[in-house]
Amino acid sequence: MARTFDDATRRNIAELCMAFTRLPDDSALLLKRAAVAIALTRGEGEETAFLLTRRAASLRSHSAQWALPGGRCDPGETQAETALRELHEELGLRVDDADVLGVLDDYPTRSGYLITPIVVWVSTRAPIAPNPDEVASVHRITLQAIEAEDAFSFTTIPESVRRVIRFRHAGQHIHAPTAALIYQFREVLAGRDTRVADLEQPVFAWK
Repeated sequence: MARTFDDATRRNIAELCMAFTRLPDDSALLLKRAAVAIALTRGEGEETAFLLTRRAASLRSHSAQWALPGGRCDPGETQAETALRELHEELGLRVDDADVLGVLDDYPTRSGYLITPIVVWVSTRAPIAPNPDEVASVHRITLQAIEAEDAFSFTTIPESVRRVIRFRHAGQHIHAPTAALIYQFREVLAGRDTRVADLEQPVFAWK
């Protein structure tokens, strides 16, 4: 279903996020806090899309991987503050607390982070200005694309009993944590409280 980028869609997604029952996570004291923005903006035409980035190849960790805008929480920051700051630092988009529509479940990563996804409505009409030190490319993924039946697939690896989730984009597989967070957002859009913390990452993302 195509979702037009307008006030009606904003209200609908905000209501769906409000209805989502977020689980507390007991791993907070053991892992480093981080946050990402599921940043909703105008896609091709009038459709609502979210912003997906390809990380710069020069970065020390997780270089060239697909990611949502985000990063580690600074001391004293809330997860929402981190997501909004990183959205500005990485893509030059400045939004405020009023643009936050909701918060999804924390996702613990193999590399020692607890990622909080923040759903954000990008109300600004300012152009996206990627920071080349952090971002190699930016992609607008329509919500219709992630709601397709074949958007996600699952596989297994010898190193884990947990299922590995994959999201197919531009002929490539995007894996957890990014794929897991996008998948849960897709489920929220359908009115389902689907949990994703048990979905596995590929081994290359464990470090």
